[in-house]
Amino acid sequence: MHPRILAVQICRLRFRRMSDLVPGNRACLVDTMALVKRLEGEGMTQKQAEAITAVVTEVLQDSLDTIAHSFVSREEMIKSEMLHEAALSKYKGEVKSSQDHNFSLLQRETERLRTDIEKLRSELKYEVDKVTAGQRLDLNLEKGHIREELSKQNSETADLTNKLNRLLMNRRFML
Repeated sequence: MHPRILAVQICRLRFRRMSDLVPGNRACLVDTMALVKRLEGEGMTQKQAEAITAVVTEVLQDSLDTIAHSFVSREEMIKSEMLHEAALSKYKGEVKSSQDHNFSLLQRETERLRTDIEKLRSELKYEVDKVTAGQRLDLNLEKGHIREELSKQNSETADLTNKLNRLLMNRRFML
């Protein structure tokens, strides 16, 4: 609640209105009549008591005004709150948008990397298959050479065996 409204309500409930000692139409937290009578009871003249009461009332009112100026009205506070909430909401939206954008970039980059990895896998498989096929070809050629060599050796062995058998038969025949 605004301090001035509170002060007026307090004055209406507990205290009398300020007398002619206080200029303007302001509410007061002091019972001026009781203060004047008390000061008079302490031995002051009515004019002195009224003057002191006016000064005390003015100081209190100035203090109250100073305090009232340091506070914000409810409307201003609500307006400020709404502005802060709007700014926060805008900031949250910007953060969300930024996160979505970065997430989308990350997804695209991840997909690009997956594609590159698949491409590299395919290239590697092709190269491995090529090397394997080359090795098979080399092995098959080597097998062919070995077969030819074995066949040649078998042929030579057969020729030598035949030659040896002929020689043996010729020796037997001669004997």
